[in-house]
Amino acid sequence: MEAMVALVEDERKLNAMSNHAFSKVSLIRLTLGALGPADPEALRFCFDAVARGTIADGARLEIETVPGEGWCPSCRRAAPLPERFAACPACGDAPMQMTGGYELRLVELEVA
Repeated sequence: MEAMVALVEDERKLNAMSNHAFSKVSLIRLTLGALGPADPEALRFCFDAVARGTIADGARLEIETVPGEGWCPSCRRAAPLPERFAACPACGDAPMQMTGGYELRLVELEVA
């Protein structure tokens, strides 16, 4: 979360040189992969701590969870991936290659 707040601060600095300058962030929206190592509640707790005293202090944090997705190299199909190293639901081969569900992305900022 420290890196995320730093990214928001960097965005403010970049926008200060244009017509899109802002001085306060009211909303930060993230996407978080369901198969990733981060827990949404832990992110919320950390965000409150690291945002204190920054441009993001008091901002609302919204986290959308993205489901896992995989690709089976044997039957060449994409399928939902309920857990890491899961077998392909079509052919049973394991493990599928993870293609989604591991990300942590800054999707949107609401600023003033």
